Amino acid sequence: MKLLDGMTAVVTGAARGLGRACATRFAAEGAELVLVDIAEDLAGVPYPLGTESQLEHTAELCRAHGAAVLTEVADVRSLEACDTVAARALDRFGAVDVLVNGAGIAAPSGKAVHEIAEDEWRLMIDTDLSGAWHMMRALVPAMVARREGSIVNIASTAGLVGYRNFAGYVAAKHGLIGLTKAAALDYAPFRVRVNALCPGSVRDDPLVEGRMLAEIARSLEVDVAEHEEIFTRAQPMNRLIEPEDVAGAAVWLAGRDAVQVTGTTLIVDGGFVAK
Repeated sequence: MKLLDGMTAVVTGAARGLGRACATRFAAEGAELVLVDIAEDLAGVPYPLGTESQLEHTAELCRAHGAAVLTEVADVRSLEACDTVAARALDRFGAVDVLVNGAGIAAPSGKAVHEIAEDEWRLMIDTDLSGAWHMMRALVPAMVARREGSIVNIASTAGLVGYRNFAGYVAAKHGLIGLTKAAALDYAPFRVRVNALCPGSVRDDPLVEGRMLAEIARSLEVDVAEHEEIFTRAQPMNRLIEPEDVAGAAVWLAGRDAVQVTGTTLIVDGGFVAK
């Protein structure tokens, strides 16, 4: 029996990166998938976001594992859009067992706190924090009604420690961990679990078309040609985190082996925050 047999998962930010890694790993473990992505660029984000063709490629990779897949183009900053995703997911599959909140942006960043424009601050908070709340708000009622569910919020080591010139990102990810803990207590009586996953420096694996680490390097004015070596030097285990490392942790948090795990922050960072 596969770890997620008979389960349906909604994954946001699924067009590429950690969203794709989680989606394909979930499919390999037997889950049906609802794949969500904005699938267009956002004004104020200084790098291209995922596309509809990338979202469809993720879907194809999941179907290759035998998974039934529904794709939804939606902006998680919109509560109405998230409500629509939830309604379509429930109409298609009848129930949603898992929500992986993977949608997020790393920039606009690279500025001290007093240099951040209000629209830059709102863009970061609305995407990386409010987007997760919107999806939870849309899907949790159905989980509560069934007395079953698991929510995995993809945070970051930036939710645990500070990073210079990344105040918006750090604030959003710290907020996401706080939201996780509060929601875990709200929904524990209904057996709906809520946990946060905190990756460290994740390698931009071409197979998932990741580019987050390169964009963080660019915001920090680190030479992109050397950024992997530079980030690796900060890792106690002397290697970058692989997308599959994070996806495997998400599978465990989502699955039946973690039925008593809620309100937890699972760190996948090769020992970075232990220093």
